Amino acid sequence: MDELIDILDAEGNMTNTTAMKSEAHKNGWFHQTVHIWFYTSDGKILLQQRGKNKDVYPLLWDVSVAGHIGAGEDIVTSALREVQEEIGLSIAPSDLEKIGIFKSVKKHSEELKDYEFHHTFITELKLPFNTLQKQDSEVEALKLVLKNQFGTELQDVFKYNYVPHDISYYKTILKEISDRLNKL
Repeated sequence: MDELIDILDAEGNMTNTTAMKSEAHKNGWFHQTVHIWFYTSDGKILLQQRGKNKDVYPLLWDVSVAGHIGAGEDIVTSALREVQEEIGLSIAPSDLEKIGIFKSVKKHSEELKDYEFHHTFITELKLPFNTLQKQDSEVEALKLVLKNQFGTELQDVFKYNYVPHDISYYKTILKEISDRLNKL
């Protein structure tokens, strides 16, 4: 789905311009996304398998919930919207813990340049897994994976069919979730 998004400079600053998402991807213009990682109190991480019709990384396993931030949209509002749309879960702003902003530059082809700043959150999944309702057009499947298993599998993202984010990004996610689990 195409949507109007804010365009950023290479440092992540607003440029006060907007464009359609497809235009930003075609021209390699930086823009914002949200990533929301869910974990359970018993040490599992919720993963989504990207939809089979996605332009990039179809059917690969990825962050629990992700999406583009609409033009002028508040970051937390965007995160809450994406959680509701992709997994059918309503959460409160206070449930989200922001752990950082991660720059990602992926040139998939001359026509598809994904230059993004991921506003990344973690949150505990407090409802049973079987209550989640995936958005069929975006999400092929959902699964819970033990945190330690996930960490091991990240040593070979291609073998285990994970989106090839920078390993430092994945390591940060694992560390932040581990820190929260140690406090439970």
